[in-house]
Amino acid sequence: MADELDLPALHGDALAHTQRIVDGIADDAWGLPTPCEDWDVREVLNHVVAGNWWAARLAAGETIAEVGDELDGDMLGDDPRAAYRASVEPAATVFERPGAMDAPAAVSYGPVPGSVYAGHRFLDVLIHGWDLAVGSGQDTTLPPDLVEACRRVVEPQLDMLAGSGMFGDGARPDHVEPGQDALLKVLGRSPA
Repeated sequence: MADELDLPALHGDALAHTQRIVDGIADDAWGLPTPCEDWDVREVLNHVVAGNWWAARLAAGETIAEVGDELDGDMLGDDPRAAYRASVEPAATVFERPGAMDAPAAVSYGPVPGSVYAGHRFLDVLIHGWDLAVGSGQDTTLPPDLVEACRRVVEPQLDMLAGSGMFGDGARPDHVEPGQDALLKVLGRSPA
């Protein structure tokens, strides 16, 4: 079960894996397309960086209204790699605080326990790291232990994910098969 996972550690591992991908993005790759419809490499990274800053604030107890529009727009500036690096530590440590997994986080679909939010951030960082690797022409192999943990986070939430439109035609799988390709397919990606 996802309850048995060390979500803060997994989230930190996903942030580190994605850091390696971000560091490998060539200077001429920022405008290249990604598997995320309508988002190029820079836009996907901007989404991840903004999400990291949102996590740092919301998992610490702030509300969406308190954050306001501070995290809207371009979060990358002139150095996208540095912007990502700066966002990693606050996003990671907020979920490592004592009681963080039980504390409510006032997210757009919540409030939810910190453990739910940490699981969603783990998924988002890991899968968008894959999107960045695809878009920038890097190795797209995800660490097998993170893939399996992500599968365990996703599977109990298939109904919620189906409601988000993630499955395209609205068909909801009954479970998620092991392996990277199966996970990516369930999350609306085409591994090929």
